[in-house]
Order: sequence, then C-alpha cells, then structure tokens
Amino acid sequence: MFLATRPPSVAVVIDRDDNVIHTHTALAAHHPPSGRITLHPGPGTTSETGLAHDLLAALGKPPLLTGRFPAGRQPAWEAAAAWMAALPVTRLTVLRGHRLTTRRTIRLLELRALTGIHLTLVCHRPHLPAALHQALQTADYSLTTDLDAARHHYYGTPAAEPPLADEPAGPTTGPWLTLPALERLISYDSPRPCTDPCTPPPIIWRHRPPPVPLTAHTAQKVAHRLHAATAHPRLAAAIAAALFTGTSLQQLATARPRDYDTAAATLALHDRARYTDGCATHPVPPWAGVFLRAAACFTRLVSGEDQELLAAPGDRAHLLRVAETARLRPPQPPAARRKGPVGRVEWDWQERQEAERYEAEPTSRVRPSRR
Repeated sequence: MFLATRPPSVAVVIDRDDNVIHTHTALAAHHPPSGRITLHPGPGTTSETGLAHDLLAALGKPPLLTGRFPAGRQPAWEAAAAWMAALPVTRLTVLRGHRLTTRRTIRLLELRALTGIHLTLVCHRPHLPAALHQALQTADYSLTTDLDAARHHYYGTPAAEPPLADEPAGPTTGPWLTLPALERLISYDSPRPCTDPCTPPPIIWRHRPPPVPLTAHTAQKVAHRLHAATAHPRLAAAIAAALFTGTSLQQLATARPRDYDTAAATLALHDRARYTDGCATHPVPPWAGVFLRAAACFTRLVSGEDQELLAAPGDRAHLLRVAETARLRPPQPPAARRKGPVGRVEWDWQERQEAERYEAEPTSRVRPSRR
C-alpha cells in the first residue's frame, strides 16, 4: 500500500501552443470511480497545502480538513495520499504543469512514490520551465507532444471513451438516514486499548444484539454521503465502523492500525474490563473497507502505529458534525420527549432511555455492588 518499489515513469506532455484540445481531453478523462483524476490547480496559488486542497477537491472531498491536529497543521497531503491509496486512484493528470513550483512538483513526485500512481504533467509551453526541469532531475520521465500519446497517458490501456459526467459531489441535502447502529455512538462506557499484544476472538454478542447489516442500497448511500462529507479519513472510518459494530466512540478509539487486517477484512476492538463484549474481532463489510484502508494509511503517515486508527474521544464534536453533515443519525425521540429544539439531532436518546429504565426499577431488584 505504501512506497511503490518502482513507481511508473512520469509522463510530461508538452502542449506547445496551449491548445484547448489538450485541456479538454485531460479533463474528460477525469473519472474517480475508474481510478482517474485530473487536477486543475487553482489559479494564483503557489503553496503546497493549496495544491493538496485542490487534490482533495478533485477526489470529491471537502478541501478543508476539519479535526484536531498537532500544532494546528492540517495534514492535507497525508489525507490525499491515504484516499488515493485506498480508493484506489491509479492515474493522476496535472494541468498547468509549467506553473508548478519546484516544491509542488516534488510533493507530487513523493505522492507517486508513495502510492505508485501514473503521474502525467501537462506543460502548456514549448519547453520545460526551470522549476519543473529541476524537480524532475531525480525522476524517471519521458516527454511527448503527440495528442494521441497524451490521451493514452490520461486514460491508460486501452484508452476508453470519455465517460458521462458524474454529478458533482457536494453537501448532502437528501432526507436523514436513521440508523439504529448509531444509538450507542456516544455511550459513556470506558474501555481502554490493550497495552500487551492482543488477538481478540470473533465477536460473540452476549449482552446486546448485533447491529442489523445495511442493505446494499443503504450502504451505497451511506458510503457516498461519507465520501462527500469529510476529507478526514479517521472521522469517516469511525462512523463507518460504528455502523457495522454498533459500538461507542470510546471503544472505537481502542483500535490501532495493527487491529485492522486488510486481507482478512476484520477490525479488532478492545475492552479488557468487559464493559460490553470484551476484546473482539468484527468482520468488515465490503462497503466499509475503503474507509478503514484510508484511515490505516493516514494514521501511519501522520503518527505511526501506536495512535488511534479511528477517531479519539476528543474528536467527538467533529465526529458528530461529520455525521450530521452526511445526514446520518440514530433513532430520535418522540416530539413530546425531546430535550432540545426541533431539528437538532439528539445523540443521547438511547442513553437517556436506559438511565430512566434503571431509575424506575424497584430498589429490591437493583443488585448490590460487590466489594
């Protein structure tokens, strides 16, 4: 998934006369579901972070990365690399290559080395500018001025007909999806990660019923909404994991990158004190795999193996905001029992119900604590 042993040669297309057909051909090849991204950098920007935001937008993500980050630095390049490795993206075409600074070009070359993508730079000038020439000195690259050869780089082999344009990804405006698996997302149980090596057995649902698997249609809608709602791999993966495990954010935060087994498609969560079902391994449904893969890539790039794979308890506000942006929520209380204003999602409805049932039990039925 990381550090391609021999990344493909960089293709540089020389568009001598800045012919519009080159730009149109490259843009027509843009089709993320087929693994092809065409990046048209925003005019007037020269920062590396700005280019990363443009890349996230080309991937159908919100360009800004909301969440908690050390020293306030948004790891936009790490997020873009993680999504490109997980989706996966196999071809990246960058227009206006003659305007790339040396540092921006080096960033793209690092992305190529990390993910193994086929990188094509389109230079709309008769010759390579000095900055681009300097950045390519350490890379294996080839030049072409032929439109058919350029089309081959944009599409791969065999060159396909330009696909119909997809509807642009944007804020979700459809109806709410009410998902019972989210009822325990903000439960206040307190499991902690295992400090010693732990290989949990498959989950056995002893104390609660398993979450009902999403139908294929609902899973597709959930995945589409999560992709459009956030560029943060860990937040998206935490919501996806909550939907197939039915667990709380506290328990989701016990997972580390080593707890996700890509080959077996399993996710281990930990609970040594047995607040729920103990340490257990959950099967990962196919629709959720892309989010777990992106989170694993992102965590290793940003902080290493010993940090949370998914959102941490301190990310709770950001996590709920992403879920609400995607218009995903747990079942809501009847209007007569709402605690907040109409329209606001009540995430603690399940917890309140359980507390009220416990308080209503006769004192004689409450089991005394063991000391």
